[in-house]
Amino acid sequence: MDKLLHTPEGVRDIYNSECAAKRTLQRKLHKVLETFGFRDIQTPTFEYFDIFCQERGTIASKDMYKFFDREGNTLVLRPDITPSIARCAAKYYKDESGPIRLCYIGNTFINNSDYQGKLKEVTQLGAELMNDDSIEADAEMLALTVECLLKSGLTEFQLEIGYADFFRALVEEAGLVEEEVIKLKDLIQKKNMFGVEEIIRTKEINDELKDILLKLPELFGSLEILTLAKKSTDNPRALQAIKRLEQIYLLLTEYGYEKYISFDLGMLSKYNYYTGIIFKAYTYQTGEAVATGGRYDTLVGQFGKDTPAIGLAIVIDQLMLALARQKLLEKPKAQDTLILYQLCCRKQAIALAGHFRKEGMNIILQKSNDEIPLEDYLSYLKRMEIGGMLYMKKDNEIQVINAATGSMQEVSMKELMGR
Repeated sequence: MDKLLHTPEGVRDIYNSECAAKRTLQRKLHKVLETFGFRDIQTPTFEYFDIFCQERGTIASKDMYKFFDREGNTLVLRPDITPSIARCAAKYYKDESGPIRLCYIGNTFINNSDYQGKLKEVTQLGAELMNDDSIEADAEMLALTVECLLKSGLTEFQLEIGYADFFRALVEEAGLVEEEVIKLKDLIQKKNMFGVEEIIRTKEINDELKDILLKLPELFGSLEILTLAKKSTDNPRALQAIKRLEQIYLLLTEYGYEKYISFDLGMLSKYNYYTGIIFKAYTYQTGEAVATGGRYDTLVGQFGKDTPAIGLAIVIDQLMLALARQKLLEKPKAQDTLILYQLCCRKQAIALAGHFRKEGMNIILQKSNDEIPLEDYLSYLKRMEIGGMLYMKKDNEIQVINAATGSMQEVSMKELMGR
């Protein structure tokens, strides 16, 4: 029986003030998405395996939670929401040529044994902008990410920007096979320069290309990194990537957000569907990204609508952790009021509760137990984070009790109803 009281590894219960704080944060961030013109969409928690198969550029099959329906189809708990949105866009907006702005809140599930101590179920709040391949669209999504993080309460964070095709252009020029590319990506993500060198030194490629591949783990920092990278390669696709990053940076200065921006040309994503910019936001007190995103111009086309797209995802759980550790997490104020009544006051208590609820107040209606002293009810208020209590003992005698201060005052029913 004790085992049933515990959750499986990688998932957890969220309750009381933490749950309230999470809901408050989600509402705040969702409002930001609304102000940018994004409209809500909900996709299923589980879908056909083929929606997320590795050929689409999502995570490995072994890292998904898989099961079967009655017809024998393989289903998975979604490890990522972007492919689901791409499917919806191809289905419901097939003939739409204008910009499509969609946003969502949902949980994702990754069954990865390497995630020890990390959550396997996380909440994401995200936005997807489709039918727009412009630098203005890239800049808008980056600005939206900054706006969300500022609205959450964060004051110090960095939005690191990379470019998926920069790496692809270089490894294709170097003639690396798929196994080498996978290994190289892993070494670069770990900033393992010795491992990178071990792979590159064995290839018959020119010195300039070797040098920039070896420099990839070091190509991060301010705008000067882009200037350095331009001098280090003559690969047309790589240079085009750098040019676009420079243009995006100029646009972000118009938003006034350049101080939050840095670059990482060695940035890589576990999602291979990214084609253009990729980005991750980091802050103090957590090593994991609090926001991620990027451009995926070929993913929607796999579902039948050939269109460019870019998206972002705020990782709510990581953001909550960072805010809490930085003592920036807004604790919701107690908004509930308990009306505790003796049997003789039941009719009046029901009427009073109805009156206050119509005014928008949160009212808990509870008949008192004569065997429980008032002091125990006051302790209950604090345990359950209830703001106050109205104690009705007689027809026209009500005690108003403030849970935070413990202060009490006697008022009449008429006085309360007239407030």
